[in-house]
Amino acid sequence: MHIEPKILDIKKKHLVGKSMIMSFQEDRTAELWRSFMPERHQIHNRIDPCFYSLQVYPFLFSFSDVDPDTNFTKYTLVEVSELKHIPSSMEVFTLPEGKYAVFIHKGPASTFMRTLTYIYETWLPESPYVIDDRPHFERLQEGYHPEDAEAEEEVWVPIRLQ
Repeated sequence: MHIEPKILDIKKKHLVGKSMIMSFQEDRTAELWRSFMPERHQIHNRIDPCFYSLQVYPFLFSFSDVDPDTNFTKYTLVEVSELKHIPSSMEVFTLPEGKYAVFIHKGPASTFMRTLTYIYETWLPESPYVIDDRPHFERLQEGYHPEDAEAEEEVWVPIRLQ
C-alpha cells in the first residue's frame, strides 16, 4: 500500500453536531450516527453536504501505544457558515486551524485499519512530520455507506514539522 497525502493548512471551522464518550474497545460510533442522521436537516447554514467524524483524544495520539480502554470524545458533525439556530439536541465544535495530512481511504469501513496502519506505521515515521495535539477526523460525502466496496473517505491527520 502506498498512499501519498495532500498536506493542507486549514482555517478555523465551525461545526455542529453530536458527541459521545467512547473507547476503541467500546466503540459507539454506529449509535452516535444513528442519533445524528435523523436530525441533521435541523441544522441551518451548512457549507456543504459533507459530514465530519471527529475524534478528540485526551492524550497525544500514538497509534502503537493506544490503550483500547481509554475514553475519548467522538463527534459527528457538519460545517456551518454561522452559529445561529443551533438545534437544542446538538452542540457546537470549533476546529482550530492547523496543518493536516489528508489521505483517501478507499473501500469499506472494515478495511479502514489497513489505511491507519499505513499512515501511522509507514508514512508518518518516514515523513518530516509528527502528530500534533489537535482533533483527528474523517470527512465523508453525503451518501457514504460504510459497507460499500467503492466508498471513499478523507482521513485528516493533524501534523506539525518535527
